[in-house]
Amino acid sequence: MPQIDFRALFETLPSPHMVLDRDLCFVEANLAYQRVTERTRDQLIGGNIFDLFPNPGEGGRRLRASLERVLTTGESDTLALIPYAIPLPVSRGGGFEMRFWSAVHTPLFNSEGEVAYVLQNTVDVTEIQRLKDMAFGPPGQAEAPLESATQLYQRAQELQETNLILVEETNQIRNLFMQAPGFMAVLIGPDLVFRLVNNAYQSLIGGRAVIGRPLAEALPELEGQHFQNILQEVMVTGQPYLGRAASVMLQRQAKGPPEERFLDFIYQPILDARGAPWGVFVEGSDVTDRVRAEQQQKLLLDELNHRVKNTLATVQAIAAQTLRTTASPAAFREAFEARLMALSSTHDLLTQSVWQGAPLKDVILMELRPHGAERYQLEGPEVALSPAETLTLGLVFHELVTNAAKYGALSTSEGCVRVRWDVRGDTGHPRLYLTWSEDGGPPVSPPVRQGFGSRLIERSLQGDIDGKASLEFAPGGLKCHLRLRLSAQRAGDEAAA
Repeated sequence: MPQIDFRALFETLPSPHMVLDRDLCFVEANLAYQRVTERTRDQLIGGNIFDLFPNPGEGGRRLRASLERVLTTGESDTLALIPYAIPLPVSRGGGFEMRFWSAVHTPLFNSEGEVAYVLQNTVDVTEIQRLKDMAFGPPGQAEAPLESATQLYQRAQELQETNLILVEETNQIRNLFMQAPGFMAVLIGPDLVFRLVNNAYQSLIGGRAVIGRPLAEALPELEGQHFQNILQEVMVTGQPYLGRAASVMLQRQAKGPPEERFLDFIYQPILDARGAPWGVFVEGSDVTDRVRAEQQQKLLLDELNHRVKNTLATVQAIAAQTLRTTASPAAFREAFEARLMALSSTHDLLTQSVWQGAPLKDVILMELRPHGAERYQLEGPEVALSPAETLTLGLVFHELVTNAAKYGALSTSEGCVRVRWDVRGDTGHPRLYLTWSEDGGPPVSPPVRQGFGSRLIERSLQGDIDGKASLEFAPGGLKCHLRLRLSAQRAGDEAAA
């Protein structure tokens, strides 16, 4: 026979249930109780019922007496009708609302047979009592005629239909809120406690449970990022705040590092009837992809301007090398034209690979081939690159080859470039490790200042392809170490010649 999950059963009971200990403090409350009292479980557990729901009047005295009878006698007690005001949350303007309840208090015993807890089951009968008062008047008055009872029945039917419509409309609004493409949240009070968040907001913060928790506790990584200060300023001044492409570091994975996201957002104060702010409505969209695309576009434009100069330098280097290795003007012309055509072909391949991807070996060769097969050595397995990886590595190798032709191994007749790489990790998370090393060129010393080419090599891999590059200015020749996570699997394991 299958086991019954009594906790799940308690949570989903349609009527409000809660459990108090002998000090009349909340031990448990189901979802129906949380809804009817407009309190979260975290706001209830551990709190005394008369501190959370104070009532010094007759209703409070009757409730306390009933609970104490159960604790003293160990017998159930019923309150057929009890008026009891419920404190309204700040979101509804504060104050109190008089409600009428029917309550049953049941003792729960420990292993020694002593009353340890009291289980309360309540039913909100406010509307029934109000309709009864409308039809028959308050207790002590003469009963209304039969026509009033008929009107009461009609009024009850109308009220039920209206409630069904309101419930349906509320659910529709909630669904729209939850499914909205932009992220939305509602924070209330001076501590900025989360009251509502939609699906997009949950996705942005990695699905963490934040309802009922202050901002500083729910998203501790925001400390020092000024967002909490801005929210508190909105609460104080009542003035909205608009953010554009704001950078924020979010802990989107429990064990992962903080991740930078870029957000467009507005903090809109929520005002009460007197115009005083009691909360903040947060709405916005994640524009990280757009910002990174703009950054990449700027990088490409800068690279285009830089590449024009580098291309001229490459042509000069090819011409100088060709002159050193040819015996006649005719031979020079033939060799020089061939290398210029090879340079043009490599540029064509780079343009195509932006859209289609390419093998790693081809991306390297498109820059090295114009300098002659005797000037380089390649060693590593076949690796298929994605379009983004092809574009980024094409820029990196172009800078490395240009630098080698101007200042390094390719600027002399004896110099050589060696490129070695391998892939580590399983097919689900492969990583490429590549080393570019030069020898036979002029002595190398670290540059006095970092040029555009060095910045491009070190920073271009840090974007969407999750890579890293480092330059080592060894006296015998430049070394460059590249590491990146591959999005495409290797095409094979054959070593490149």
